[in-house]
Amino acid sequence: MTAHEIAEEMETSVRTIYRDIAQLMADRVPIRGEAGMGYVLEGGFDMPPLMLTADEIEAAMLGAQWVMLNADPSLGDAARDLVSKIGQVVPEHLRPMLGEPTLTAAPRKLKVPDAIDMARLRTAIRAEGKIALDYRDETGAPTRRVIWPIAVAYFEAVRVIVAWCELRRGFRHFRTDRIVMAEFLDLRYPQSRARLRAAWQKERSAERRPEA
Repeated sequence: MTAHEIAEEMETSVRTIYRDIAQLMADRVPIRGEAGMGYVLEGGFDMPPLMLTADEIEAAMLGAQWVMLNADPSLGDAARDLVSKIGQVVPEHLRPMLGEPTLTAAPRKLKVPDAIDMARLRTAIRAEGKIALDYRDETGAPTRRVIWPIAVAYFEAVRVIVAWCELRRGFRHFRTDRIVMAEFLDLRYPQSRARLRAAWQKERSAERRPEA
């Protein structure tokens, strides 16, 4: 893989990939290649066992609890599976922290139901797929949009899809409870999600700057 491909996959800069690859090679990780050509990881190399500190386990458990209580059922099941997998690899003396965590997450006070299949939405985001929406704004006015979803933001009461809107030719936010109908199109959007996300974050930063 080239450094550009790795950077796009990891949503970071090419310079960061060059730096990290150089460090891995210095640490004798069996990587062949060079800048401008690409990199290959030799077969037979295994990562070291997962080692977590007590604080890291508590952080993972707190996050998993929140997802179980506040996310959709599919993501909640994934969080439970994650806890089970962590339990299989952490040292014996730390396993009680999984069954009896010292920290706890609270459920959302007001749960507004999603009007879109959240599991399919996440799949579409990972696949960089377009979605056609029948949507109602805050006034109830209906619109038809084709969006390029890049992320889902979780707020206390609602979930919001962050997406590029073909109709408005810009980034827009769509509450999942205001969606009337969603059609998952067999079309990929023309830009990578990493680039769109970077552009969205840059736009958000520019919006906050005058307030500061």
